[in-house]
Amino acid sequence: MTRDNLDGRTRDDLLRAGLEEDGVRLVRYADRWPLPGTRAERRAVRGVFGWLGLSAAFGLSCIVLYLVWPFRYPAPGYELYTPLLGLTGGGCVLLLAVAIIRYAKNFLPEEQAVQDRHDEPSGEFDRATTSALVTDTVRRGGMPRRRMVLGMAGVGVGIPVLGALVAAVGGLIKSPWRQPPADTVWHTGWYSADGQKVFLRQDVGDPHKVVLVRPEDLEAGSMLTVFPFRESDRESPDRLSAIFQRGDSPAMLIRLRPGEQVTPRPGQEHDNVGQYYAFSKLCTHLGCPVALYEQQTNRLLCPCHQSQFDVLRSATPIFGPAARPLPQLPIAVDTETGFFFATGDFRQPVGPEFWEMGGQ
Repeated sequence: MTRDNLDGRTRDDLLRAGLEEDGVRLVRYADRWPLPGTRAERRAVRGVFGWLGLSAAFGLSCIVLYLVWPFRYPAPGYELYTPLLGLTGGGCVLLLAVAIIRYAKNFLPEEQAVQDRHDEPSGEFDRATTSALVTDTVRRGGMPRRRMVLGMAGVGVGIPVLGALVAAVGGLIKSPWRQPPADTVWHTGWYSADGQKVFLRQDVGDPHKVVLVRPEDLEAGSMLTVFPFRESDRESPDRLSAIFQRGDSPAMLIRLRPGEQVTPRPGQEHDNVGQYYAFSKLCTHLGCPVALYEQQTNRLLCPCHQSQFDVLRSATPIFGPAARPLPQLPIAVDTETGFFFATGDFRQPVGPEFWEMGGQ
């Protein structure tokens, strides 16, 4: 079949010729709705439109959740964030697939055909007839005259694409460096944005019981894990218990024995109170709790990977994979109450070697 033979043929002629050329025998090929505009057809259109609308609603919900859900951690309901993203995003794709299936079942022509397969590449005639077949299927499916469904289909397909684009650039939408200093990874629960004193609090097993620390509460050569406390939190059970969930805040308050001397790091000569020193409890290797204090050698031991820190050298690592000293917390004693409080946040960033960029 040459170009001259193709000229002047209608779409229906090309469709029939293409089927004959490919050895296709149509057992049945009929419109779903021979009479357009019937009540049953309109009901089918509304059904497909509804599935597309639900898909669009789920997709928009996924995008809204991604953009506006509180990104600060912890936040109320934060544990639902990922499941809700999966539910709305997955629901969007699933409902879109249902809409496509329903449209194909209700509107594409009913076709039963038998065809002989061949291995040769398709020629110009095959391409022209295939195009005629596709456009005929679209025409018989009624897509051009069902503009409402066509528009909603565009919305249904466009929203997942938009969601993928939003996810790709989501990290650029809200810059964490534009938030208040207390809400960045450079500060912990010991940071006081409003000038309140942040006292050293013990964990006594009851998250709502406040037990603050005085110098006489520690014996020489002992260590105590402490957490931040503000007086404004006293009447809030949620804030009282939430502080124990913050992974950046645990600190170790150590009382050295008489005669032991610490070599302070530059700029931290006044961060202690006599023989009392406070250091971050998070190992600077992988963030495990440095939970063991060896009194005789004044070493702190991380049980995860056996990093050791010399307290008398300002918690400098002397063994193991940790490469950075434990950050020191500046402390003082409140002259009115006699309790320890932090005069500021940790001098260096706490935690693992994400902080290789500074604080050495």
